Amino acid sequence: MSNSRLEIRNLSLKFGDRVAADNINLVLEPSQVTCLLGPSGCGKSTTLRIIVGVEPQDSGEIYVDGDLICNGLVTTRPEYRNIGMMFQDFSLFPHLNVLENVAFGLRGSRASRRLRSESLLERVNLSSYASKMPHELSGGEQQRVALARAVAPRPKIMLLDEPFSGLDDRLRDNIRDETLKVLREDGAAVLMVTHSPSEAMKMADEIALMRNGKIVQKGTPYTIYNSPTDCEAAAFFGDINIMVSSVDKSLVQTPFGEFFAPGHADGTMLDIIIRPQHIRIDFDRAGQGPSPTDAMGQAARATVYRARFLGQISIIDFKLEDGTILTASVPSVFLPKVGMPFWLLAPRKHCYVFPK
Repeated sequence: MSNSRLEIRNLSLKFGDRVAADNINLVLEPSQVTCLLGPSGCGKSTTLRIIVGVEPQDSGEIYVDGDLICNGLVTTRPEYRNIGMMFQDFSLFPHLNVLENVAFGLRGSRASRRLRSESLLERVNLSSYASKMPHELSGGEQQRVALARAVAPRPKIMLLDEPFSGLDDRLRDNIRDETLKVLREDGAAVLMVTHSPSEAMKMADEIALMRNGKIVQKGTPYTIYNSPTDCEAAAFFGDINIMVSSVDKSLVQTPFGEFFAPGHADGTMLDIIIRPQHIRIDFDRAGQGPSPTDAMGQAARATVYRARFLGQISIIDFKLEDGTILTASVPSVFLPKVGMPFWLLAPRKHCYVFPK
């Protein structure tokens, strides 16, 4: 049996004809942070509800520290699973003060519960707020109280359902980092739901990208960003450029030269993907002809179609000679005028080829 902190095997659930979770498989180790990432309605929160025990699965198994907690026949009640959960709504008890909120789920003597609660309030820098009521706190302070209450029973697993979405950007970063620090120190395995790729990239040791109830790709942030499984996965992490071409003898023709497309039959239509930040302006070839095809690809002639200043970067739309519009992101100090000619490069290592 696995010694992982949390293991999910073949977890599935349908609501009528709609598949909410489709053969979900995950493994989390102590102090590991995994993000379930995907658009609204893809099954992320449903998966959390099954794990915590408030939604029964149709099939599949869940193990905590190698012990089976549910499989459709055997089911451990939620309060005995040693799984904590934090929601978007902080759900603090309005009639209890901060210290009482943190101590609410603890067992033991009154003195031991108080000691544990005071220790946690100190860890989240709220020692002086113990006697305050929830309505006297800011959003960020309420979030920290909710964190202290969630970790007070020392859960082996913490499930986070977009708990930072209601905070402003600067506060969100601080509270998120503080939350993960506390959870990692306690050795909890963390499974977090988010629809924000940037948040997942900042937080996760592993990202599980979900779509229509399925996990379509799993990996480290670096791997999942740089080796997307399909066009949709690439697009979920930001804007992409798409060039369309058909296969001829395992090759596709593009304005940047030939690309290899092994395993695709002749005539198959393919999407060739490249992100805006990977489009290169070839200043060395200004006024010259196309370069030979190599690892950088062949240079393509283009003119500036539109240019926008966005602070740290500028976004430039280029029109190629065949009419294709490609977008490039460049340092903001460079903002060319519409109609200016350039040679562009699409480095092959940053291009992806997928069936259309």
